[in-house]
Amino acid sequence: MAIYERPAELLQNLIRFDTTNPPGNEQACIAYIQEVLQAGGVEPKILAKDAARPNIVARLKGDGNAAPLLLYGHVDVVTTAGQIWQHPPFEAELVDGYIWGRGALDMKGGVAMMVAAFLRAKAEGVKLPGDVVLAVVSDEEAFGEYGAKFLVEHHAELFEGIRYAIGEFGGFSMHLGPTKVYPVMVSEKQLCGMKATFRGPAGHGALPLRGGAMAKLARFLQQVDEHTLPVHITPVTRQMFEAIGAALPEPMNAMVDQLLDPEQTDTVLEQLGETGRPFSPLFHNTVSPTMVKGSNKVNVIPAEVTLRLDGRLLPGFGPDDMVAELRALAGEKFELEVERYEPGSADPDMGLFDTLAGILREMDPEGTPVPLLMSGVTDARFLSRLGIQTYGFLPMNLPAEFNFTQTIHAADERVPVEALEFGTNAVYQALQRFER
Repeated sequence: MAIYERPAELLQNLIRFDTTNPPGNEQACIAYIQEVLQAGGVEPKILAKDAARPNIVARLKGDGNAAPLLLYGHVDVVTTAGQIWQHPPFEAELVDGYIWGRGALDMKGGVAMMVAAFLRAKAEGVKLPGDVVLAVVSDEEAFGEYGAKFLVEHHAELFEGIRYAIGEFGGFSMHLGPTKVYPVMVSEKQLCGMKATFRGPAGHGALPLRGGAMAKLARFLQQVDEHTLPVHITPVTRQMFEAIGAALPEPMNAMVDQLLDPEQTDTVLEQLGETGRPFSPLFHNTVSPTMVKGSNKVNVIPAEVTLRLDGRLLPGFGPDDMVAELRALAGEKFELEVERYEPGSADPDMGLFDTLAGILREMDPEGTPVPLLMSGVTDARFLSRLGIQTYGFLPMNLPAEFNFTQTIHAADERVPVEALEFGTNAVYQALQRFER
């Protein structure tokens, strides 16, 4: 049996390469994918900014009746440091129908689906509407400098003519009460990293003072902790929740209407409690304090304290909006500098959504596909510079008790083998229908 018929085994092999980023060290994993593709009769290209962190790109020829379709994913993974796992994170054990390991969900599982579907199309001589390009990259979990960003900036010709791409993050089933939905990512928030600086008199730790830099930092952190930034109902969020509302029974659908009323949004999110936590960032620009630097000696009160902030902007907003909203919330007693802003596409191209939604409906008539605004960022932000619309479409029909969002990046990351096979078949169907 060919490897494309064994996506679970393919995933296990990928997980066993420790590609924790930093440092990444993706070379051995990419070399394995190269061997798999070559064994399947495909000759890929290796492109690298750093030989230890390469990317691999392959192409299947189509009929030329449609623009090329891109499949892309990454093989680097986040750290497991400080986490306690039931099964070792890089041994890819198959236990109780699940493959356990770092990257099972994000996103070696998705890469296994794509490679398997790509090689199946090659082996079976499937009539493709257009060329299919497969790109497996390094460094997505950091800033893409060695991966997608490098390819877009230095090898844009590889993506010429491509309008649509399939990548992360979406397609997994989510249960909302009695309703099962399949969120398909069509847009994502924008990265806006900032530095806040607080100043005050320095002094000796033995002589406490009030109102210094640390106190100003404390007041800022309290404001950010106790309040959210203003509510914004963006077009994709509206589409998403209108689709969810249409699928929910009464009276649950009435809560969705309230959620889409800016004057009631935060009240409803609070009422939803932990259930509403993943939804809150879809209605707000957000900021998370992550790194603090103050004195370099325990007995010195610092004259300056800096705070790094992980800001995420909704589509259609820019850094000036974030600065203005933070100022309105926390006042003027600090300096605020935008250190890194990576814009995304504000208006998604929904031209392929109905095709992908149709595949999901056929494969699981009980599920309702809905468009998704992702609260994080992916390599889609780089490809959008080339006019490429990414769909997060790595379908997984998951058990109702399995919480995808709480399992990704966490200890005991795992994926059901059946869900992996479901997704491989869905991607395979997409390769045959993307002209519609």
